Amino acid sequence: MTRYLISFLAGLALALVGTVSAPAQPAGAFEPKAPQIYLVEASTGTVLYARGEDEIIPPASLVKLMTAEYVFHELKSGALSENTEYKVSEYAWRTGGALSRTSTMFAALNSRIRVIDLLRGVIVQLANDGCIVLAEGLAGSETAFAEKLTARARAIGLAKSVFVNSNGLPDPGNKTTMRELVMLARRIQADYPDYFPLYAEEAFEWNKIFQRNKNALVHLKTGIDGMALGFAEGYGYSAVATVERDGVRLFLAMGGLKTDKERFEEARRVLDWGLTGFRKQVVFRKGDLIAEAPVFGGDRGRVPLVAEEDIGIYLPNDNPDRVRARIAYRWPLKAPLRTGDTVGTLVISLGEKPVRTVPVRASADIGIGTLTSKAYDGFKELLFFWL
Repeated sequence: MTRYLISFLAGLALALVGTVSAPAQPAGAFEPKAPQIYLVEASTGTVLYARGEDEIIPPASLVKLMTAEYVFHELKSGALSENTEYKVSEYAWRTGGALSRTSTMFAALNSRIRVIDLLRGVIVQLANDGCIVLAEGLAGSETAFAEKLTARARAIGLAKSVFVNSNGLPDPGNKTTMRELVMLARRIQADYPDYFPLYAEEAFEWNKIFQRNKNALVHLKTGIDGMALGFAEGYGYSAVATVERDGVRLFLAMGGLKTDKERFEEARRVLDWGLTGFRKQVVFRKGDLIAEAPVFGGDRGRVPLVAEEDIGIYLPNDNPDRVRARIAYRWPLKAPLRTGDTVGTLVISLGEKPVRTVPVRASADIGIGTLTSKAYDGFKELLFFWL
């Protein structure tokens, strides 16, 4: 069974977290318009706002984030070169090019284009033809490439996302969630520092056609440096965006907005709220004792649990809720245990709302106990269930 241990030490540490005067727009009063939204502070992983974050939504052009991540991974692993050239097929030219009347980089039929230029087209111009050229070049067909995208999504922890094409052109088979879009965006920023700056490029010219970055948020000069926009008939306008200002980075995914203008204004408003309405608070320092958990059948009755790194959260400036911590673990913990073993999860909450979870690890070796100690632990376990 799963049992929660409330640590007295954790309570002491968290009691030190104070409050300061409220900002101009109180954090608790903030109400975004998007029916699905997920906003996260990067360094701590604190969830600043969440609503409908696990609902399945049509990603539309946000699929291009997954296509780019796949290509970045191939480049980083050495399986692909920036200078590899792929041919523009008639299918890519007709389905995603000028004839399609969708976002395009105007790739010429039968021309050959380098991978790095295709990436720029996909990222800056949201080019549907660029996506298809990459898909056909990497997997032989868009269908085969989509299968690789879904497999890659599972490999990086996206459990719900499904992709049936490379660019998000209308198909009910494309599925994702706001939570998983943020997970994907965070991975791109963290794992591919050489390619992430592509999202902030203000323009790209291909085939003698100059196009400004389709993501208008990039042009605000407010620290927003990507990532992608989407529109699905019957669902509305969506966006994935990230901003970095004064050492704080936020990731936002939101959808279901009524107009392009509303999407633009809401993204700017939500990100500004996240940057101005919160402050960072370190809850535990690296090496701090967080709690002790009982161990069954060990040569010691309890194991100390510690933080492997500084653990912080991003708190509302006008936080009215008490900060709470609890440790969730599978009871009973059984010997033997080794230093560094993951034994549970620290859950940090504002009031009743969890905002961050962090693995906790044993900081001591616990060997197998004597027959007498095992019998005593067995009696305690039996007594616990009897009670």
